[in-house]
Amino acid sequence: MAKISKNSFNEHLQAVKNKELIFENAFEGISRMILESEIQKVVVNGKTTYDFSIFRKGKKHIIGMYDEINSFVSYVKDAAENGSSKEMAYVLVGEPGNGKTFFVDFLCDKYRNFLTKEKNRKYSFRFVNMEKLETLGKIRVIESQTFEDPMILAMNLFEDNDQNKNFLAAQIGFKDKEIEKLYENYRPLGACSAYLWNQINNYADGDINKMLEFIELFPVPLTESLGTVTGKYPAKDKITSSAVDLLGEESIQRLLHISDTNNPYRFDLRRGALARVAGGGIHFSDEIFKNKKDLIQVYLGVIQNRTIEIDGFKWPIDTLIVATSNNSEFNRFLSEKEEAPIVDRCRISYISHNTNYKLQNALTLYAMGNKNRTTLTQKKLHQDPNLNYAASVAVVLTRLARSEKLTPVETMKLAAGEVAGEKSIKTLVEVIDQLNQNPDITKRFGQKGLGQRNLGRAVQLLIESSETNEGECMFACDIFKALERIILDYVTDANDRAKYLEDIKLGKSLYRERIMTEMFNAYMDEPLAIRKDVMNYVNMIIGIDAENLGPDKMWKYKDPQSGELKALKIDERYILSVEERLGLKTVEQRETFRTSIRKIYGQKISIDSDYDFMDNLELVKAITDVRLKSDIAGAGSLIGALANRTNEENQKLYDRMVDTMLNKLNYCITCAQKTIEYFCTQDDEN
Repeated sequence: MAKISKNSFNEHLQAVKNKELIFENAFEGISRMILESEIQKVVVNGKTTYDFSIFRKGKKHIIGMYDEINSFVSYVKDAAENGSSKEMAYVLVGEPGNGKTFFVDFLCDKYRNFLTKEKNRKYSFRFVNMEKLETLGKIRVIESQTFEDPMILAMNLFEDNDQNKNFLAAQIGFKDKEIEKLYENYRPLGACSAYLWNQINNYADGDINKMLEFIELFPVPLTESLGTVTGKYPAKDKITSSAVDLLGEESIQRLLHISDTNNPYRFDLRRGALARVAGGGIHFSDEIFKNKKDLIQVYLGVIQNRTIEIDGFKWPIDTLIVATSNNSEFNRFLSEKEEAPIVDRCRISYISHNTNYKLQNALTLYAMGNKNRTTLTQKKLHQDPNLNYAASVAVVLTRLARSEKLTPVETMKLAAGEVAGEKSIKTLVEVIDQLNQNPDITKRFGQKGLGQRNLGRAVQLLIESSETNEGECMFACDIFKALERIILDYVTDANDRAKYLEDIKLGKSLYRERIMTEMFNAYMDEPLAIRKDVMNYVNMIIGIDAENLGPDKMWKYKDPQSGELKALKIDERYILSVEERLGLKTVEQRETFRTSIRKIYGQKISIDSDYDFMDNLELVKAITDVRLKSDIAGAGSLIGALANRTNEENQKLYDRMVDTMLNKLNYCITCAQKTIEYFCTQDDEN
């Protein structure tokens, strides 16, 4: 599309008519930006919801927050369709460090990128040649202070609306339906634009062509640092903050030029944060309830009326108002009953922590940084391959509320969409629904726990420790000590502290189970050794009742992962050993367990042909124990062999396992040795 030339007011209107440019309000623009992206259905905590791809793109994109994003999209969509949301602000309330500000900043960044496309670009107008009016001194050019769209001017060219509609129809060629659609976004000109347009009208004696000679169009600047289109107002202390920061104030420089004291242009609106985003932008109020009362009263007026009002003058604005607040500030504000009207004008969205430990892996990577880390002596710092898992599991466990129906590990696995023994996702849904009935927000599912900032601090402690710098490796087991230190230093509530420390212990026990698997893989000299054994067990219990099973117990089956025909010898002693380890004593118990495994296999394999049962920790642990026992008479003897390397055979085994860990399992010499050492110590096994 050809760029709009400066003085081409009619050309701009023509471009809107031809749909080369889009005239829409802020809600419509943001709604269109989100809904034009790819939309997928996902199941989160047992409920189907939507996932919008726009929030999942970019180097550092949003992880999780499915329900919260759905809530925001439905709010914006409702406002775009002229619903009640149009007169509300959207407020994200939650614990510190759970991604509220990150979400809003990400949205603003996407919206600015969206507006860089020529079709979506925002335009405004300025008054030029103003010296001809002789009432503005040396002021020659005046920009619309609230970045009003040229279409807003087109709908206010004449005092009579019918005349405006006739102009759009006769001069530009808009049809009645198109005019009707335009007028859905009608708003009057702001006080200074209306005043100056009236003066121009008097000067030109009502000749519209002469009047338009005073108008020049320009694209609204999208530079983030200017605070135009997307602007942020952080809460300040009670002395330095004032309504001026939001609305603007009388400008002494302008008063030196303006002879008519009734001229509203004497107010400098761009001094405030709202006017800069008033032309279809996003205003972000960080920690809104930390502001003093009179500033919150200003917000009440702006949210409800969508106008900037100073001394009786009004400037209508077109802005999405998004705010954040932490739980404690919000609860304090709610306790002051006289402040109810502002909360009534807000759509509150309670933001929970991420409770899916698989998604937490990506958030943990954010906390660790994407650059290659170095020690204090500038040597390359290696990262233990189990570090991400250990940190993710530990912090997610602190975010899960206790329940009588589910153990913390079962809750964690179900929240990640995994199998948790015989417990179904329905149980998790019931637990979440029950917790979410609590009027105390912090007692709801995922609302309390160690946030992303606490995880970041723990990683800092890990990196600065002498063990990490000496060994040139971030050893996974050390993250638990770092997290314990963070809990002791930063968690003030004694009950929370006690719960979190218990959760860290539980995380460490899961880490130990993972180490058992890693040791078995290292012992077998095969990165996926345990995975193969798990799938062998699953295939054996499927094939044990097969009709074509011969006396040699060989069963042929088609592998759904590779599509190849495979032969498997069914080893009943192996099957029974695994089931004994799982505590299944009777035939009925074994048959019930086998049926549940077959059922899971049938459900999962149709959706994901690579499903491997590695999320079934009890089964993985049982198979690891059985294999270690059958191969080298138990994990105890492997521990003995690795711990006591006085004879040559044990030393060879140790060296071979270290070699496998270095070359096949991504360990370095430090974390390989420390992991084996940890495997050999039994102090925290239970």
